[in-house]
Amino acid sequence: MSKEVVAVLLLALAGFLIGGVYSLWKTAKLFAGLLAIAAVLAVGGAVVWLTGS
Repeated sequence: MSKEVVAVLLLALAGFLIGGVYSLWKTAKLFAGLLAIAAVLAVGGAVVWLTGS
């Protein structure tokens, strides 16, 4: 797989997780916070994957 495909998949995962954060925020703030952390890690992973050698 090319670097771009992996980065796009990680960004798609982050988008999915952010949607979960949005839908869970009013009912389960702890779980929404965990999903937010996972989304940040996915975005960070995509950035590192694209900029790494």
